Amino acid sequence: MNRDNRPVYPPRRSGFGLGKKAERDAIYHEPIHKQEEVERPLPKKGSVDFPFLMITMALVLFGCVMVYSASSVFAEVHHDDNTYFIARHLFFLLMSVAFTAVVVKFCTPKFWRDFGYVLFAVSVVLLLLVLVIGTDLNSGAKRWLDFKIITVQPSEIAKLALVLTLARFMSDHQKKILSEHKFGGNFKYGLLYPGLFIATLIVLVAAEKHISGIMIIGMIGVAVMFLGGTRLRWLVGIGSVIVGAACILVLVSEYAQARVLTWINIDEADPLGSAWQTLQGLMAIGSGGLFGTGLGNSRQKYGFVSQPQNDFIFTIVCEELGFIGALLVIALFVAFVWRGFHIARHCPDKCSALIVYGLSFKVALQVILNIAVVTNSMPNTGIALPFFSYGGTSLMLQIFEVGIILSISRYASHKKI
Repeated sequence: MNRDNRPVYPPRRSGFGLGKKAERDAIYHEPIHKQEEVERPLPKKGSVDFPFLMITMALVLFGCVMVYSASSVFAEVHHDDNTYFIARHLFFLLMSVAFTAVVVKFCTPKFWRDFGYVLFAVSVVLLLLVLVIGTDLNSGAKRWLDFKIITVQPSEIAKLALVLTLARFMSDHQKKILSEHKFGGNFKYGLLYPGLFIATLIVLVAAEKHISGIMIIGMIGVAVMFLGGTRLRWLVGIGSVIVGAACILVLVSEYAQARVLTWINIDEADPLGSAWQTLQGLMAIGSGGLFGTGLGNSRQKYGFVSQPQNDFIFTIVCEELGFIGALLVIALFVAFVWRGFHIARHCPDKCSALIVYGLSFKVALQVILNIAVVTNSMPNTGIALPFFSYGGTSLMLQIFEVGIILSISRYASHKKI
């Protein structure tokens, strides 16, 4: 405490190029008192962040158009209805929007602070159920729970649960995380306990032979830990463990080895077998040129890119809308992440800031990895493109995560426009 009896704030690193803006950022500027000792009132609730809402709407509507365009032929052949996938996509979208509207209206930052541990426990139970009663949906990897009306992929829920859980933990124990005492201080609370949260999910996802799930969960966890104050040397250690776990999984899994070997030897791989999806996707991207073949005029969706409405939908975007269309999609995602970070910098508390940073980073990470997969910059590991790839669980969770950010934005200290 200083002479005016005001709390003294711990020194923080001034990274991220924010300069003086860091003084207004909850990530950098948090009282050392425990949450139960100082009950700070929330700022007055206002409107949601309008630019973020508009960017999200643009992505969702763009995604709907491309789901229909990419899926129409496949749906006609396999379901005798060219609207089969878009109808289901719109159904899941409307359901999630209706539920999320309630979330945005009534949920507060405190609710999300308390909700994280509950969702983490639920995700662990669901991941365990996958090992017992899971289904592979003809993909060769058992990762889903089939509830007849809807199939659920618990690893997607686990990603959200990890962000909320780590945000709560890192904000609750900030003083110890920033402590100069290694054992019982910055090691125990900055690395060991958060690492256990991450390791629990990674072990369960590894049992599904889900390499991309391990990568995403690990990178999201490390990102939130870094923003929460974990020292860089500890993060290098935990990152090494995550990479090691992924390598071990590749060594013991013939399924994973086949994917990696196809990627490394794409020129020698069977073009009608293991390399089919990748090569046809690259052909779709290359044939789009600058302006594309025109919306709905893709040739590769006629049985060449298998199930083009799923993970490889970006290849159809490139073919039909060309380089310009692909650039527009990427620009929308960049705007989404930028605005998410803007909201995070003005959040009312550290936990909320970490949640928004984490969820924004999650979208950025999945976009980067999806584009890397379809351009053969990394092995084909089944990563969906947010808001574009068809899928009930992933779409509903993405809309729900947007709702979390929008609900928190109502308490942000910045002007909404």
